[in-house]
Amino acid sequence: MARLTLLLPATTKFAGIALPAMLAKALGRADRGVHATGTQAQLSRHFRPLPDRWSDAALTRVADTDEGDARMSMWLRADPAYIRPDINGARLLGIGGQLGIEQADVDAFLPALRPLFGDAGFILDAPHPSRWYLRLPREAKVPAFASPDHALGDDVFEHDVFDQSRDAPEARRWRVLSSEAQVTLHNHPRNAERIAAGKPPVNSLWFWGGGLLPDSIAGDSPTVYSDDVLLHGIARIGKLVAMPMNAYANSGNDALVDLRAVRDPRAAIESWLAPVTASTATREVVLDFADGQVFDLRANQRWRFWRRAVAALQD
Repeated sequence: MARLTLLLPATTKFAGIALPAMLAKALGRADRGVHATGTQAQLSRHFRPLPDRWSDAALTRVADTDEGDARMSMWLRADPAYIRPDINGARLLGIGGQLGIEQADVDAFLPALRPLFGDAGFILDAPHPSRWYLRLPREAKVPAFASPDHALGDDVFEHDVFDQSRDAPEARRWRVLSSEAQVTLHNHPRNAERIAAGKPPVNSLWFWGGGLLPDSIAGDSPTVYSDDVLLHGIARIGKLVAMPMNAYANSGNDALVDLRAVRDPRAAIESWLAPVTASTATREVVLDFADGQVFDLRANQRWRFWRRAVAALQD
């Protein structure tokens, strides 16, 4: 039987929303599991890299360039960021595409930043205006930098791997590089132009996602519908078909649909969760939420009439 998997944001996104009766009943009768939370954990339930190494930087590099380029080196994302000082520290308020980065910004900032990293043996480039990369030697050691998903809106010192591993030589090196990049960006005239245009300045680089590309990736679904560049990179390595979200057609075939970026939870329930629940007579449906809640719905569960309906995904 075909299977449709929906990747969804955390159930807290749906807090307080009453569910349609049919969906509430189906969720109450479904097989339910509780798994690890977070983006990587959620994706790892459906995509298995071989060997077992996960690098967002290497995988997005595949989608932004090609597999041959991505396999040559270790990669680290060095995305443009806006950090604002406040009374208690400094907060990461924007990164990459959230800052409205244009090619003109890349053309202005990168020539000033490249010598800093070139002296360390690293190459900085930006195949996409919002996604900047450092090419590192394959044997390079990189601290475990926090992803933007974990750090956005937080005090950056809560995610400061430099402080947490202050005695490690590689941590000291990256601390210096980060500081020098901040000074260069702070003094760059392009930021005055951005502020005059009503845009936040680019005053830091956020390092994250470092690692090597896996040799291959096994995926549970042959077709992936997503607007996330990471999933397109995963699909390329896994020899899967990757399509944009607007290309989805309810064909009844095996597919994984990425709804993690949904903005209107009520619309998601009405347009996706409720309709697919009604299709379990012809296919298995898996609802995978980012906080680790997973519902597996199948036709034979209709006989579990003694189970109580789920009134809401998150009360």
